[in-house]
Amino acid sequence: MNWLGILAALAGAMAVAAGAFGAHGASERAAELLKVGAHYQLVHAIAALVALRLEAWGPGWLFVAGGALFGGSLYALALGAPRWVGPVTPIGGALLIAGWLWLAWGLRAG
Repeated sequence: MNWLGILAALAGAMAVAAGAFGAHGASERAAELLKVGAHYQLVHAIAALVALRLEAWGPGWLFVAGGALFGGSLYALALGAPRWVGPVTPIGGALLIAGWLWLAWGLRAG
C-alpha cells in the first residue's frame, strides 16, 4: 500500500474542505487562518505527490507531516483551540522547509 500517496491525497481533501469552510462558514479571523492553512497544506500535498513520483520519499514525508502540523494547527486555532497550539505552526513550517531543502539536495546530481 502506498501510504505516502494516500496521505498526500487525504491532505489535499482536507485542505479543500478547510478552505471551503473558511470561505462559507467561519468568522473573519477564523477564515483567514483556514485560508492560510489550506493554501500551505494543498501546495505541499501536491509537492508530496511530485516527490513520490520522483521517488524522493524523505521529502514527501516531510511535506505531508509539515502540512499536517502547519495547516492542522491553524485549523485548530480557527476552531477555538487554546493558544498553546499556535507554536506547533512554525514546527510544521520548519518541516516544510526541510522537505524542500532535502528535495533540492537529492536533485542536485541530476
